[in-house]
Amino acid sequence: MNGKSAKSGTLYLVPNLLGVCDPSDVLPARTLAIARRLSHFIVETPKAARAFLKTVSPDRVIADIAMLPCDPAKAAIEQCAAWLKAGIDVGVVSDAGCPGMADPGAAFVALAHQIGATVVPLVGPSSVLLGLMASGMNGQLFTFHGYLPSKPPDRDAALKNIDRLVKSAGGTHIFIETPYRNAPMIDAIRTTVSGGVVLCVAQALSSAQETIISKPISQWTDADRLRLSQKEPTLFLLGAQT
Repeated sequence: MNGKSAKSGTLYLVPNLLGVCDPSDVLPARTLAIARRLSHFIVETPKAARAFLKTVSPDRVIADIAMLPCDPAKAAIEQCAAWLKAGIDVGVVSDAGCPGMADPGAAFVALAHQIGATVVPLVGPSSVLLGLMASGMNGQLFTFHGYLPSKPPDRDAALKNIDRLVKSAGGTHIFIETPYRNAPMIDAIRTTVSGGVVLCVAQALSSAQETIISKPISQWTDADRLRLSQKEPTLFLLGAQT
């Protein structure tokens, strides 16, 4: 238990979809039921949250939902605290996947714990875990880096460091990238990281557009690169061959 007081609301961490699909294919009944009944949300971006809520509940009037973006953070945290203290249940929704991973959601979870509200993580798709499961790499020792630096020199330095870590410890290193930088990232990996390191690229996981390619970097071809969309959020994994 999280020590919820009699008057405080509950903070629900509501997983979003990772791509276009029927919500019932990837979200369990409890997650869907809670998402459909909540009337107050903290969201990464309103556009993505509205699309998600309209998908899970097509007949719902979205304008009736109180929806507050995470940014500016101070105002959102103050409003979330006010809702919870007033006994209102609040949902946190990321643009994709599970809240609190590579998004601002963790700040609201910390807030809920600080004021004694119950925190409930709901079951749904996580690109990090799904990609790791599908990679064939070490699932007992892994690191999620979020986004690597966007500037090429800093990005390449980060990749070289990951290369060294893979060789020394044998773990799996996971990071994400914005879609329009997918091709440059693959090119940088192929020219910067050792050929024996395995590269897995996973896109649109749990959707009809799902694509997963996992092989040593030395075996990656231009045809593999062209198979990947430049419009889908993408997960990259680098690790040793098992």
